[in-house]
Amino acid sequence: MPWFDLPLDELRAYRSESAAPEDFDAFWSKTLQEAREHDLDARFEPVETGLSTVTVSDVTFSGYGGHPVKGWLILPAAAEEPLPLVVEFIGYGGGRGLPHERLLWASSGRAHFVMDTRGQGSAWGGGGATADPVGGAPSFPGFMTRGIDAPENYYYRRVFTDAVRAVEAARSHPLTDASRTSVIGASQGGGITIAVGGLVPDLTAVAPDVPFLCDFPRAATLTDRHPYREIALYLKTHRGRSAEVQRTLSYFDGVHFAARGTAPALFSAALEDQTCPPSTVFAAFNAWAHDDKAMEVYDFNDHEGGGPFHDVAKLNWLRSHA
Repeated sequence: MPWFDLPLDELRAYRSESAAPEDFDAFWSKTLQEAREHDLDARFEPVETGLSTVTVSDVTFSGYGGHPVKGWLILPAAAEEPLPLVVEFIGYGGGRGLPHERLLWASSGRAHFVMDTRGQGSAWGGGGATADPVGGAPSFPGFMTRGIDAPENYYYRRVFTDAVRAVEAARSHPLTDASRTSVIGASQGGGITIAVGGLVPDLTAVAPDVPFLCDFPRAATLTDRHPYREIALYLKTHRGRSAEVQRTLSYFDGVHFAARGTAPALFSAALEDQTCPPSTVFAAFNAWAHDDKAMEVYDFNDHEGGGPFHDVAKLNWLRSHA
């Protein structure tokens, strides 16, 4: 697939036309305040995995609405003192999987917390274990239009809240160093990473790879690839609701969370990526508020982005930040 988006020089200058709602900060402050009215109740249950270089805990904590959310905490087997913490969020349709699928960060000497994504975990990988007990208005199959009738009902309000609580849960463990917390994720996980980067003020580093959930007005009209296509297919049936849908999505656009980012950030974009078009990624990157930010560009890659090569880039980058 040849390049289909803006030329690279224009990407580096591109700014989204998405406008943040006037009550964006108040909406998220209220949402997180309501979530914190529930006891975090973070529980870490050791599990036997047959792995000798790491120890693994099956984690349960209270997310949005006090709902139980699952995760893994993976630590180097020899850990005795608090370690730098990496909290990871998962791509669309995936779940926390199995512990042996995610050994990179513990192998680098860090504590690694993997958050399950509510209602997902049935499309690829080793599966998920977190239900989404909240119903909603009619939606197109998938997650992009669940509760899209109003910001208060939207699916990603629950997911982003879970993610902030995941950071709090991971930091509560005695072998994690809360003062050295990084958040990472690719695709949907990258979008969640950006949201957490805008909602948690004391992170050490933020690394979203080929992030999803950014610059909704452009993404929904530029690509016909799922998951963004779910929005268009919903509106194809629910004619006349475009303004209502765009209003809801404006509360969840990574561009607006990026404008509130307070930590150094390493982004990645792929110039042949039709799932998360590069202009939408650059929209969030260019809006990122912290001066210490970098973008890795993969010229001839689709949504796989840098893959294992970008893992190396992240490892090297994090050495100087966390």
